[in-house]
Amino acid sequence: MEICKVSLWFVQECTLHTASNVLLVALSHGFSELFDIKRQNRAQVFYFTNIAETFGLFRLQLWHSRHLLTKKTLATQPLGILGFRSVQTFSLPDLPYDYGDLEPAISSEIMHLHHQKHHQTYITNYNKSLEQLDDAMTKGDASTVVKLQSAIKFNGGGHVNHSIFWKNLAPIHEGGGEPPKGSLGWAIDNNFGSLEALIQKMNAEGAALQGSGWVWLGVDKELNRLIVETTGNQDPLVTKGPSLVPLLGIDVWEHAYYLQYKNVRPDYLKNIWKVMNWKYASEVYEKEFPES
Repeated sequence: MEICKVSLWFVQECTLHTASNVLLVALSHGFSELFDIKRQNRAQVFYFTNIAETFGLFRLQLWHSRHLLTKKTLATQPLGILGFRSVQTFSLPDLPYDYGDLEPAISSEIMHLHHQKHHQTYITNYNKSLEQLDDAMTKGDASTVVKLQSAIKFNGGGHVNHSIFWKNLAPIHEGGGEPPKGSLGWAIDNNFGSLEALIQKMNAEGAALQGSGWVWLGVDKELNRLIVETTGNQDPLVTKGPSLVPLLGIDVWEHAYYLQYKNVRPDYLKNIWKVMNWKYASEVYEKEFPES
């Protein structure tokens, strides 16, 4: 059996000569998904494209004998009988709170613009890029396929990151700002010394990040430890390593704070912890390490 490891945002062509089955290993925010595809012929060419991240999921398209297969159709239909293509698109997720519920830490105006305008723009452009990719794949236009990868990474990453960001926040009356308990609380003490030390580290790295990007608290599943990492632009945490799973992400693009905090990013970083949803972070951590 041969295993093809599919890299994010990169088109690979793999020729499989010896396998009766093929395992496609895709990584999305550190979660692995396996697809077991039954094959009849031993030598076939698969084109792996559009490894598109979406909070906890991947959209995987396989170009095989001029049939474009998606994860859904792979799961429900045998190979070789599908004669249609479909392009999965994405929509703006609802917030689990009202725009004004995070005040005074984050103003209602910022939340409305950030969600309705900025996140929506990433989704609109992401869907447009996916449709263009599908058209380019249909035409066999390799140059356009490669050219679209940067737009897919940027806008798809923007969708992924913001989908996490909204869940990282919670109104104070719903537990926002309450310190983590249980296994995550112990892990923070063991890895950083204290919650206060972790916050200082993330604030310092977020303030020092040049340009736009994100500062993350994540867990390294291979090393079994917590990490603090930054990513530029809209790169998801997984771009820093396939074993990294985000627990908390703080958006340090100016659109996340400028209307309220002007150019004083450290003040924004200081106040956002007042509405941080540690309950969500703990749930993700315990899912990755249920025995801890």
